[in-house]
Amino acid sequence: MEKDADGFYTPAAAASTAEAKPEDEKPDAPAEIDNSELIKSTFEVTVTLADQQADFEELGLHQDLLKGIYDMGFSKPSKIQERALPLLLSNPPTNMIGQSQSGTGKTAAFVLTMLQSSRFHFKQTSAPSRELARQIMSVVISMGKFTPVQTEYAIKDNLPRNATRVTAQIIVGTPGTMIDLIRRKVIDVSDVKVFVLDEADNMLDQDGLGDQTLRVKKCVSYNRQVQIILFSATFPDHVRSFASKFAPNANKIELQKEELSVDSIRQFYMDCRDEEHKYDILVTLYTLLTIGQSIIFCQHRHTADRISARMTAEGHHVASLHGAKDATERDQIIDRFREGKEKVLITTNVIARGIDILQVNMVVNYDLPLMNERSNSRSDDSRPDIETYIHRIGRTGRFGRKGISVNFVHDRKTWQQMEQIEKETGKKIMRIETNDIDDMEEKMRKAMK
Repeated sequence: MEKDADGFYTPAAAASTAEAKPEDEKPDAPAEIDNSELIKSTFEVTVTLADQQADFEELGLHQDLLKGIYDMGFSKPSKIQERALPLLLSNPPTNMIGQSQSGTGKTAAFVLTMLQSSRFHFKQTSAPSRELARQIMSVVISMGKFTPVQTEYAIKDNLPRNATRVTAQIIVGTPGTMIDLIRRKVIDVSDVKVFVLDEADNMLDQDGLGDQTLRVKKCVSYNRQVQIILFSATFPDHVRSFASKFAPNANKIELQKEELSVDSIRQFYMDCRDEEHKYDILVTLYTLLTIGQSIIFCQHRHTADRISARMTAEGHHVASLHGAKDATERDQIIDRFREGKEKVLITTNVIARGIDILQVNMVVNYDLPLMNERSNSRSDDSRPDIETYIHRIGRTGRFGRKGISVNFVHDRKTWQQMEQIEKETGKKIMRIETNDIDDMEEKMRKAMK
């Protein structure tokens, strides 16, 4: 590997790098995946010491980036970083569609790519929520602290007042705000070289943020070559085919369906008599167990607020978080939870994806995720949302740590939904009796060890 004039390493191309042309096709006409491009999944992207063989130096990263990585306490790359970075840093740049389980280091992989290739050209990263955008930015700032790279947000209420032009090299934001700033020419996309979608399956889903994301992509890639990077833990079939059009001629690292759930997360379900009994069991859980931090997922905002108010009145340090709260309050709530000032965060799907808080050792699905909860969805589809379930429970068990998830079921319908989740993920969900407190306590304590 040789260095260029700027001191950056230039790894050899690792795969075919056919020129990507601007795409005008609509999402409803997906192309078939060319399996000849697929990097076969012969491994599970689980972060263990046995997986971490390479050194960061071997990946050709700039010395300023290596200083940032080691300053953050990292010593060796995870498997997804080891596999993806040589492809991401190939010359000429090549598109990437990367899939890896939650908590395996995907964010660091694309952040290092942006920082490594930041020859003072613009890079843009889009995320589905302000919480995830802020988390990505924190990684960019930490890893790039020894570099001269400048950063800026493109999320609601976070751009400096009266800003007329963003000149930072790395911009992190949500697609709605990003497209608004591009249209108003606050962001000049004429020099964008890398465009990253984190939680890409949600960003490309037509029931979610797909239209806005497609508009941003067309703006940044109009009549120019842009490296497109898509990362997520899940890629359902209907999104996978569109992703291949969105990032043409991409290198692909994909998982088999049975590899999606992380083995370090033990999954349970609790039979409840009715909706009210769910709350009683929830409080019992926190009475019996010494829990580090936990996230409780609900279907509706009013449910999150109601549970938060009741638990607070009973002396628990909890907070609720959802999209109806204003931006400042949302930022304060997630920051307090990160700092451990609240032990329990009760939320909707707003932080189901990507949020990385290592102290979280339990996730409770107070309500199971359903397909009709997806953004902008008008359907009455009450099937379980498998992808969101996988992302939710992935908020625990980060980077190989142990974690548990607990699903509440309270009638035949929710039991059938839970059974379908078990079937689709291929992972056993163990029953815990709720009518025997001693047995419940014993099983949960064993699971937490």
